Amino acid sequence: MEIKGMAAIVTGGSKGYGYGIASALKKAGAQVWITGRDAKALKSAAETLGVNAVQADVASAKDWDNLFAQVTAKTGGRLDILVNNAGAGVAIAPVVEQTDEAIISSININLTGTILGCRRAGRIMSGQKSGIIINISSVCALYAWPAWSVYSAAKAGLNKFGHGLYTELRPFGVRVTTITPSWGATEFGSAANLGTRDEAAAKKCMQPEEMGKLVVDICTMPDHLAVPDITVQPLVQEIVPM
Repeated sequence: MEIKGMAAIVTGGSKGYGYGIASALKKAGAQVWITGRDAKALKSAAETLGVNAVQADVASAKDWDNLFAQVTAKTGGRLDILVNNAGAGVAIAPVVEQTDEAIISSININLTGTILGCRRAGRIMSGQKSGIIINISSVCALYAWPAWSVYSAAKAGLNKFGHGLYTELRPFGVRVTTITPSWGATEFGSAANLGTRDEAAAKKCMQPEEMGKLVVDICTMPDHLAVPDITVQPLVQEIVPM
């Protein structure tokens, strides 16, 4: 797949992994749109990267419709790459300590929103007989830790959804990949009130630009090959038992 000139959407593209992914796709020649809920951060990132920006909440069907309308109006109806990166910890706490609202929000942001985007992208890509969808999951989908049950459930659902979507879109020449990263040098920890890692450890975590390179590498594989799943963990992180 040749990225130059391709139309790409990256959700949660104003910071962290999303910023790194948008930057890498832009450098590879793609026409990139980033989304996010924070209008100020989104505008700043778009100006720095030289990409398009559409303020949107992935949990909103109307926002997805508005995003796709804006993108396809400029691309003649095409969409070649969708990277579902947006996600949030919302409330990292034992489920009995969470509110109903927090639980619903976590599922909507981390799972339902991705499904809404894939429904729209899948329709376009299957019609044009090409395209790739990349969903960014979490190692929490694979292992269990106290206080992460709701977030883990959403991400585990995302992984299995990706498998199902792959089987549905493969006959149309559309590829689906789920990337499952672990510790990353992003703002996730502080946003979820988990604190921040020390500088030495943070440097050994996956960097946004490294995630961007991985996404570009997956997108540029020969069109007849697919990578349904890939898991990335930093050596600095110990997970016992595996």
